[in-house]
Amino acid sequence: MKIGLFTSGYQRGPLEKAFKDARDFGYDGIEIWGGRPHAFAPDLKAGDVRHVVELSKTYGLPIIGYTPELNAYPYNMMLGSERMRRESLDMIKLSMDMAKEMNAGFTLISAGHAGVGVHPEQYWRRLIKNLEELAGYAEDIEMDLVLEPLTPYESNVICTCNDVLRVIQDINSSRLVSMLDVCPPFVQGEPIMLYFEKLGDKLKHVHLIDSDGQSDAHYVPGEGKMPLKQVIHQIENSQYDGYCTIELVSMYMSDPTLYSALAIERVKEMLEN
Repeated sequence: MKIGLFTSGYQRGPLEKAFKDARDFGYDGIEIWGGRPHAFAPDLKAGDVRHVVELSKTYGLPIIGYTPELNAYPYNMMLGSERMRRESLDMIKLSMDMAKEMNAGFTLISAGHAGVGVHPEQYWRRLIKNLEELAGYAEDIEMDLVLEPLTPYESNVICTCNDVLRVIQDINSSRLVSMLDVCPPFVQGEPIMLYFEKLGDKLKHVHLIDSDGQSDAHYVPGEGKMPLKQVIHQIENSQYDGYCTIELVSMYMSDPTLYSALAIERVKEMLEN
């Protein structure tokens, strides 16, 4: 299993610290969080992308993918006026351009909350319109666009494996793919390995965390209620050969070094036992 480190939890310090820790703790790659102060797409475009590429070379770690912030702060392609929608799509396209310059394996996006009271047919039309344009751009620049399902605490648009399948059927693009974050299926009572069965070669990435089973909280492996060791072994025994990023986010920003070390230690223990 190839294990990645997600840089979101390091946002209170320099990005280089995430690269150093990833190397020192034995991570196999880096998933870049696309927010300030580290790797906000306009800042990358202004020249910061060279720094990220240099860090990747210096520490000998590939950039697995680029994950810009796109859920309502301030960008959400599913909510707001036409101007807001247009700005969100332009930001995602810029993010894809920057991912290309960083030699990232993909750009990862999600469909944020579409708002309460909006009819499902209305927000689905908006989703498909957005993704048709974005998938076309991804094809033009030869960049995989990974659509991540979220928990129902975060979104009312793409939350289940069947939601992803519907999108893939509605948009025929070789560059539009998806991934598994183990939290959404766990909190919804959905079999986690169903993603591998249903998505097949359209499943391009995995986020590993633990979960309490009743929120969108992302816990260090071993701290939640998920049978994570069994999940890890099932993934290991499947045909999946991509990266599994341990997605520690805001809960562990107080000391990301400590928890990044603990997280990979726990995952490796689970793999060995």
